Amino acid sequence: MKSLSFFLLSLVCLVLTACPPAPDDTLAPSAPTARPAPGTPQMSTTPASPTAENTDAPAARRPRNIILMIGDGMGITQITAGMYSNSNRLNLEQFPVIGLHKSYSSDNLVTDSAAGATAFSAGVKTYNGAIGVGADTLPTVTILELAEAAGLPTGLVSSSSLVHATPASFVAHNRHRDNKEEIAEDFVKSEVDLLIGGGYRYFDRRSKDERKISAELARKNYLIDVFQEKNIQQIKPDVSKNYLYFTADGEPLPYAQGRDYLVPASALAPTFLDARDTKNKGFFLMIEGAQIDWGGHANDSEYIISEMLEFDRAIGAVLAFAQKDGETLVIVTADHETGGYAIQTGSRLNAIQGAFTSDYHTADMIPVFAYGPGAEAFGGIYENTAIFTRMRDLLRLK
Repeated sequence: MKSLSFFLLSLVCLVLTACPPAPDDTLAPSAPTARPAPGTPQMSTTPASPTAENTDAPAARRPRNIILMIGDGMGITQITAGMYSNSNRLNLEQFPVIGLHKSYSSDNLVTDSAAGATAFSAGVKTYNGAIGVGADTLPTVTILELAEAAGLPTGLVSSSSLVHATPASFVAHNRHRDNKEEIAEDFVKSEVDLLIGGGYRYFDRRSKDERKISAELARKNYLIDVFQEKNIQQIKPDVSKNYLYFTADGEPLPYAQGRDYLVPASALAPTFLDARDTKNKGFFLMIEGAQIDWGGHANDSEYIISEMLEFDRAIGAVLAFAQKDGETLVIVTADHETGGYAIQTGSRLNAIQGAFTSDYHTADMIPVFAYGPGAEAFGGIYENTAIFTRMRDLLRLK
């Protein structure tokens, strides 16, 4: 009997040692909460609180300029495929701070480019298809508009048309991304200093009316060039005027088919805006590598890789400016991943075998790379809306 008692006491001690009590600083929930149905995301139409996002940055690390670069559809695998197709090197490797953002929209765990870009531009979760409007379809103030109001020069460069979802979300306000001629009209209401991208037809060869929006912009002190008359090497923006260069009538060609303007435009844009910054207030610039996404939709690995490598060269051009300038924060991210892209067995350096799970976007978390003053604010895991909040706070925009 004594032996049995001793055995039971020893067993109890062993269990208590293996399962210690919860730490004193563990907080129990105040009340049970309802659990969502399996597979249902917990959507929010507002970003997390500033405290949770850790938006404060030391004053000594505030940038004067911010360049946001968006590789549309660029997930981890797109980056990896580009790196392994470029002898294991990318300009992205120079970025000292890396974070992850949660890309879902207000109505879907899988976002589209319009909702994803509106999260970056305006700091709100909105529905798929929304351009610069909230889930209630009301206009939201964008980082570009705040910068303009504060007297900062601004710019948009894209390898898509200017009325495509991502660039449009920074300057326009529309209930749906497909309303491209309506979106073009919003450019007249803006004062963007530099615009480089396609979509000439939506401005001047319109189906809904006879407006010549480029002429309206010219009357607002814009110098305008078009691809039929000048290529990217021939343009000479006048820093005394706003500048618009149309690179295509509709959507620009893929890089592999001859499009060649993104890298030189990415080198030109920060220099132009810096020269426009006569009051030393800084500038805001968004540059999009749009067609990484289109390669994912096409399930075309070579298309993805060629676009990814061009975008990385554009990153290199921007980094060259930032390294020389010393006051520029460069942020590189994507709105979402496209294609469920994977690198398969049998792949080799400079010979990638890709595979896909979808011809649409996926819900992957997306990497964020940051370089320059204020970069430390972009480490960690956070909502995509936090990118807007942190940019706004670093530039002290209101």
